[in-house]
Amino acid sequence: MEISPTIHFAHSAYQFTDCFALRASGHTHFQTWTSDETAARIAEAQVLVITGFWQNEWLEKATNLRYIHVCGAGYDRFDVAAIEARGLRLCNSSGVNVNAVSDHAMALLLTLSRQIHLARDRQAKAEWRDMIGVIAEREDELAGKTMLIYGLGAIGGRLGRLAQAFGMRVIGIRRSEGPPPDGIDAVYAPAAFHDQLAEADVAVLTCPLTEETRGLVDEAAFECMKPSAFLINVARGPVVDEDALVKALSNGLIAGAGLDVFEPEPLPESSPLWNLENAVITPHTGGETRLYEENVLDFLVENLGRLARGERELINQIV
Repeated sequence: MEISPTIHFAHSAYQFTDCFALRASGHTHFQTWTSDETAARIAEAQVLVITGFWQNEWLEKATNLRYIHVCGAGYDRFDVAAIEARGLRLCNSSGVNVNAVSDHAMALLLTLSRQIHLARDRQAKAEWRDMIGVIAEREDELAGKTMLIYGLGAIGGRLGRLAQAFGMRVIGIRRSEGPPPDGIDAVYAPAAFHDQLAEADVAVLTCPLTEETRGLVDEAAFECMKPSAFLINVARGPVVDEDALVKALSNGLIAGAGLDVFEPEPLPESSPLWNLENAVITPHTGGETRLYEENVLDFLVENLGRLARGERELINQIV
């Protein structure tokens, strides 16, 4: 690839061009802000930094493209085989939001356990809540509770360490065998998921979306959970059966859910989740912080250097 390729940033919100310009790399670069604008300029650059705008049919007219950098961890919308067949390189930004998403999962749990969402609702009405005599209706403490994490990558691992700092017992589900990583008290295979759900006070999803995890948390899974348990989803929307989730929240099968991801997105106004008091909803912002652009650019700049030196091994390499 050229020593100084032109870089095309494509995103509707992230300020990649401004942040990249401050690095004074010498690379020519530009940004497109809509899908149509991106399609119109897809042939102008050798490097494309993109995520949600991507359309696989663009490969036909991206004649100068040499390297695609996904500015997020998920890359299921990219036709990896077609990209590889054209001799292009593809990397993602796995790890870019490890701190952000694990922090967000913990924030959702704290919101539910300390009933922050209900306090905010009362604040809007200038309503002071009296002390609660019914023990089961009060705010709760995390120490001594069990957190089950499905997916022990970097996000799940860091979340485990955060939970342990709150005095929680942490168990995890992962496909690979081996001793528990730092921050996890015990590890189980996916086949044990339902059994471990019965032990958990909170189940957190930090797994990728695959054929194995699609619909993972369904009606049968909810029936395994404690009525006092919470579900936290910072993975992908389709990992949870939304109809089963609404039923579980409405019928008291679980105590509440903290949700940052949905299927589809944006969450339709007609979704029953909006009106459930025991659901806390954030609009897929778990990974979106003031450091996001810089974290992505760190990966990109390192990989551009490797490509310029003729190296084949890239950070977060997919092909």
